[in-house]
Amino acid sequence: MENNETSTDFFLVGLFPSSRIGLFFFIFIALIFLMALSGNMSMIILILLDTHLHTPMYFLLSQLSLMDLSYISTIVPKMASDYIFGNKSISFIECGIQSFFFITLASAEGLLLASMAYDRYVAICFPLHYAIRMRKNVCVLMITGSWIMSSINSCAHTVYALHIPYCRSRSINHFFCDVPAMLTLACMDTWVYEYTVFVSTTLFLVFPFIGIACSYGRVLLVICRMHSTEGRKKTYSTCSTHLTVVILYYVPFAYTYLHPRSLRSPIEDKVLAVFYTILTPMLNPIIYSLRNKEVMGALRRGSQRTC
Repeated sequence: MENNETSTDFFLVGLFPSSRIGLFFFIFIALIFLMALSGNMSMIILILLDTHLHTPMYFLLSQLSLMDLSYISTIVPKMASDYIFGNKSISFIECGIQSFFFITLASAEGLLLASMAYDRYVAICFPLHYAIRMRKNVCVLMITGSWIMSSINSCAHTVYALHIPYCRSRSINHFFCDVPAMLTLACMDTWVYEYTVFVSTTLFLVFPFIGIACSYGRVLLVICRMHSTEGRKKTYSTCSTHLTVVILYYVPFAYTYLHPRSLRSPIEDKVLAVFYTILTPMLNPIIYSLRNKEVMGALRRGSQRTC
């Protein structure tokens, strides 16, 4: 199959082995994909239609669902098509497009999670200033800034990847066009790019994570000083939900891109990539709905109106 590629095609090794185990994993990923699509679409529609959820927190949450929806749709359909039809080749341009959208969405989601942490920080630590600090135009500016900065970062990485010479095997040992995996095929020293990956990961993952940790450190102090047990429980539930999402997203991502390439293996990279490209987009709407009374209340109101 690899011999039929044109000189500008890449060949994605993929995630599923050609066996019954591979078929099992394919069905499992397909189910996760369908759950992610339905869960994130439902969250977006619910927040759009229910006026009780027209708050900054849920506006940001709807953007997270939109990013997750786009995120998983960038990776899984191509991966499923490769497995079903057995054609794992991807053109040079298609690889660049997939890489661009992946990096843009990954970076934007990292910044968005930091914005959501700031929202909770202001709501809990400065409740009287919340309406001023989290005005609609501030939320829009946060979202727009996340998209713009992420797109610029993604453009730089993608353009670099598309302009370096490839003279080794065209087989990318991954299930999508991940630029670091592509650069293992380059016939030039890519240490400059590896340095830029470190810088980008620091800017879009490490710094936001530090900001989130500092925000929740302050939030934790405020929770400890609360006299109301009910208020403490509600606040803790909201914050622990967000922290769960943050840990599931940041930890495997940061480990993959901050870990020296010489100490990583392709199998390890693929397993970790499953977490932040497939599992997290599916888990986010479940975590936010099952652990959030306001979302569950909106679901009940929506089902009553439908009936």
